[in-house]
Amino acid sequence: MAKDEKASKKLLLKLKLKAWWNGYDAEEVEKRYLKGLPKTESTQKSKAKPPVTVDPTSPFAIKPWDKESLDIAQFIWGKGYCGPGGPEYIVALSKLLAMSPEMSMVDVGCNIGGASRTLAERFGIWVTGLEENAEMAEVGQELSKMAGMEKKAQIQSVDFNELEAFDRKYDRAIARESLFNIEDKKKVLTATEEALKPGGLMLVTDYVLGDEGVVMRDSFKEWKVGERSTPYCVMPVDYEEMFKDLKMQVRVSEDISKEYITLINRAWAGAEKVAAKLAKEEDGPHKIQILMREAEFWTRRKKMLSSGELRLWRIVANKKAGTPSMMSDW
Repeated sequence: MAKDEKASKKLLLKLKLKAWWNGYDAEEVEKRYLKGLPKTESTQKSKAKPPVTVDPTSPFAIKPWDKESLDIAQFIWGKGYCGPGGPEYIVALSKLLAMSPEMSMVDVGCNIGGASRTLAERFGIWVTGLEENAEMAEVGQELSKMAGMEKKAQIQSVDFNELEAFDRKYDRAIARESLFNIEDKKKVLTATEEALKPGGLMLVTDYVLGDEGVVMRDSFKEWKVGERSTPYCVMPVDYEEMFKDLKMQVRVSEDISKEYITLINRAWAGAEKVAAKLAKEEDGPHKIQILMREAEFWTRRKKMLSSGELRLWRIVANKKAGTPSMMSDW
């Protein structure tokens, strides 16, 4: 491939990335670019844009995590993270759990363990991270090993569909945006509650439905087929009922969507710089395509959150103990 042609393709990918994230029609941008025409108002959002479904054979369809896509994701979200919420956010979010060095925690759906390592380092707590994706668990454990936290923040692979019980007890539990992809949430929550010591606390953040009619809308169906795995979203009240059935006291139940959207926007604000860096590499166009798939993926999620059809919900619950809970004064 000629040098000028390669440079042209890299520039086109960067333009499409920027167009996608800023709400423009990326395909129209491509047409204008290839024709050598100046930008016009027609490149802006189409007011009558037909529903877009994700073709799994498309080069821009999101695919299950692999090492290459995990590497690209960390360019956006930070080392050890492949979604919203870096170290500062995780620490602030988890202060509700009142942790101390003698405690232990289970991190349900820990991805590559960024949050697990952050909490272990910040609070001195011993963390066991559980991840269903074997590739992510392997990468996560390697990152823990590289950080000298192989035992302090241990990442393990587990099949949540087969999960019956944990092999030890914990003082704290956390599950960040991991349960919405699990159909039998009650089963996982039950196993987690049983693994908690009396007085233990559990923090859950997850995607929930904005209202019961969302699942029947085209927008939800389109978002659903574009996810890496099938989402099984429920209403916030459903989570509250599950915790009550487990005899856990729900102390916090709140919508944190606005804060989450801010995290998404802040991370992707630097996407152009990431694309420029990737473009200098030998396989730059290929890596930028992966970046663009991620951009489209998070554009769809952000759109659902911004519309209120999806919400990011936070719940903190505690397991009853014989003595008053440390959160009893809330």
